[in-house]
Amino acid sequence: MSRAMAAELSPLGIRINVVAPGPIKTPIMERRQMPPEQRAAFVQKLQSSVPLGRLGEAEEVANVVLFLASDDSSYVNASEIVVDGGITGAIFGAPAYRASTWLVSSPNPFSRDR
Repeated sequence: MSRAMAAELSPLGIRINVVAPGPIKTPIMERRQMPPEQRAAFVQKLQSSVPLGRLGEAEEVANVVLFLASDDSSYVNASEIVVDGGITGAIFGAPAYRASTWLVSSPNPFSRDR
């Protein structure tokens, strides 16, 4: 939808872009109705799925939006900028997946020893 909007509105000088955040540390995480130790385990599990090993900060997403709103991005149109610490680009490369037992115990399909 955003690309269709960008194609239609770009002749008017209007740029359409998408910012897709991943797990971001925000105050709403503190409002979850769970015990503190359960919340900490949840956050740890979430962080382990991020290749950078941490949750993003709201300011990091805001900086991307600020860039898109600035003249520095005047030639950026019909784009999706993912702000997720590398999750999208490393589906099986994130720490949670590298340590997964099914990957460790499965035979390597690319091995020459097959």
